[in-house]
Amino acid sequence: MIDLGHVITAMITPFTQSGEVDYKEAEKIAHFLVDNGTDTLLLAGTTGECPTLTHDEEYHLFKTVKQSIGRKAYVMAGTGSNCTRTAIESTRKAEECGIDASLQVVPYYNKPSQEGCFQHFSSIANETNLPIMLYNIPSRTGVNLEPDTVARCAEFPTIMSIKESAGSIEQMRELKKTIPESMLIYSGDDGLTGAFIEEGAYGVVSVASHCAGQKVKDMVQYFYKGNNKEARDIEQELMPLFDVLFINSNPAPVKAAMNFLGFKTGKPRLPLVEVSDSEKEKIYDVLKSLNLV
Repeated sequence: MIDLGHVITAMITPFTQSGEVDYKEAEKIAHFLVDNGTDTLLLAGTTGECPTLTHDEEYHLFKTVKQSIGRKAYVMAGTGSNCTRTAIESTRKAEECGIDASLQVVPYYNKPSQEGCFQHFSSIANETNLPIMLYNIPSRTGVNLEPDTVARCAEFPTIMSIKESAGSIEQMRELKKTIPESMLIYSGDDGLTGAFIEEGAYGVVSVASHCAGQKVKDMVQYFYKGNNKEARDIEQELMPLFDVLFINSNPAPVKAAMNFLGFKTGKPRLPLVEVSDSEKEKIYDVLKSLNLV
């Protein structure tokens, strides 16, 4: 299995003024992220506005970014769905696009049982050779993927990691005790990265790494190596950034932040909207305090 590294950036999807995917700007952002601490790019995740991208847009994005990045970094594709057949088809297409790994979210809206979740993920694993990262985010899906279910999924050799976004340190501890050592845990919350790594996580799927990628990378590596004093210093410095990037629904705040950094991200697609003027001011003030603008 491949090593996706300690910092995976859940990359935004930039749009033009008319609301189309801006593939050229996506390439520009991808290279910026890889040059500033990102080990693996995650495309078409929550931060990439996957609910409002068409499948054709996603596949074009996968091909464009992967061909542009080449071997500089790994590229992971969010190919999950609340329909198992759709998730399988999307994952096959991503594999054809040259993608290195797949993110598979817990099926949303349907509210499947734990057995349903297991059969969903195992069905996908049986139909692809791509390494798979599970994605547990009950605040968005309505279902919590229990540690025992994750352990069952880990029996499939391609299911190699999990993005844990339940926001619970206790669940993180239980997960670490339950799953095999070979299955890696990533924090799905920038603000909990340090606490998760101290409990045995491997890294973070980050939003803040858009703006402060190298500092996020340094923080994670310090935590992972046990240099907690240095790590905590960076964590405290970055905490205002972690907080302000979720002042409104993700990814509206990080898109505003990237605009301040000189990128053309466009507006989020409806039903998401841009952050307010007062929120933009707060975002700018945090970026300025960190000498990022």
